[in-house]
Amino acid sequence: MNSGCDMPQSLTHAERHGLILVLSSPSGAGKTSLAQALLAADDTLSISVSLTTRPQRSGEVDGKDYHFVSRQEFERRRDAGELIEWANVFGNYYGTPRASVEAMLAAGQDILFDIDWQGARQLSKMKNVNFLKVFILPPSAQELRKRLDGRALDSQEVIAHRMQRAAGEISHWNEYDYVIINDNFDRSLKTLNAILQAGRHRISLQTGLPGFVATLLNALE
Repeated sequence: MNSGCDMPQSLTHAERHGLILVLSSPSGAGKTSLAQALLAADDTLSISVSLTTRPQRSGEVDGKDYHFVSRQEFERRRDAGELIEWANVFGNYYGTPRASVEAMLAAGQDILFDIDWQGARQLSKMKNVNFLKVFILPPSAQELRKRLDGRALDSQEVIAHRMQRAAGEISHWNEYDYVIINDNFDRSLKTLNAILQAGRHRISLQTGLPGFVATLLNALE
């Protein structure tokens, strides 16, 4: 048997492909809060920064929260094939730049997408990509309305529209791998993290695994 110093070490970041974690939900179900908490606790996970034509809100940073662009510029990039997915949400465009996402995945970086079901469906068409798709549900319609009111971000007219839209969004829950009913934030966050950690151990992601195992077996001979 070879000496212990020949035993292989853990796989490095460069020896695995990145995965895409997709989070979707109706507005107000807690998706964005869960995404922010997961990102804060995991420095190996990055969020995809989308392009949008909607106005920049107070406190938002261009290039961090979104890339804010004109409608003309968005349509130019869309028509040039520079976006992986895009959608029109409440009259504004949202989309994901292709080049940066492909480079990050190739480098072994995991990426979180905070997008709706339309974007998730388009994103799923990417070839040779590992996805973890999670849909976040509110515990009740009453709680969803309470959360939307509590955010104080939208007019009552917009909130009413979001509530009407929620049923259509929720109807796509079965297009996802996992569903979390967000009735308790801490418990939902732990569940989401467990899904991510399990997904990272898929054999298909660990490109360095054959070499690792070969070295391990050689050391055990």
